[in-house]
Amino acid sequence: MENREVADGLVSIIMPSWNTERFIAETIQSVINQTYTNWELLIVDDCSSDNTDEVVASFKDERIKYFHNEKNSGAALTRNKAMREAKGEWIAFLDSDDLWTPEKLEHQIDFMKKNGYTLSFTEYEKIDEESNPLNIYVSGPEKVNKRKMYNYDYIGQLTMMYSAKEFGLIQIKDIKKNNDYAIRLQLYKKPGTCAYLLKENLAKYRVRKVSISHDKFRRKFKSHYDLFHMCDEKPAAVAVWYTCWNMFYGLLKKRNYEKSR
Repeated sequence: MENREVADGLVSIIMPSWNTERFIAETIQSVINQTYTNWELLIVDDCSSDNTDEVVASFKDERIKYFHNEKNSGAALTRNKAMREAKGEWIAFLDSDDLWTPEKLEHQIDFMKKNGYTLSFTEYEKIDEESNPLNIYVSGPEKVNKRKMYNYDYIGQLTMMYSAKEFGLIQIKDIKKNNDYAIRLQLYKKPGTCAYLLKENLAKYRVRKVSISHDKFRRKFKSHYDLFHMCDEKPAAVAVWYTCWNMFYGLLKKRNYEKSR
């Protein structure tokens, strides 16, 4: 973690993009609609072959900053690039097909400032490719300490926010899957780190028909093992242990924290 100067009150929103012309306009608009207006949106495109460039260019807002990778690099390195460009006191994440409600930033920053928190997340709901609600509501534990974070990744990437003053610059290794989880494991390397849940539904996660989150068990097991062994540098046996715990607690999360309306 590298300390750096940041702009007080500014939220840097990290958004990787790749071939999401169908969704990214709605996503960007959900940022523009925020009641908290002191933000910068850092979009890094990973060599899209569709019309993402044209869609992003149609937004004439100086708070939107658009970058391109020189070669296709994957989500981990793309997020790394955006985080290096970030100038904000607060770091938030929004993938280019997900959405925020208008009060997301305002309510979350108020929650963190009021309680002195440096890492937080919120509840969210799932939507389909046409932005229709799937009537699935996702919550989580009120407090996620290091033990809970290693048991399972309870924090939705699209809801997470952390203090750049507290954690500095975060960079992760080049892993193809679970790179959002890898960001959180980096945050938890700082002693005493805890994430706190704001019990409000402030985001919408889009479930797409073609998604790496729909991998078969074997691939999911390997991706978690790679996360703990290669990225988090745990010994092989420890990585297997954490991977098994993740599979178990993943089932508990669905039972305890995913509710149908």
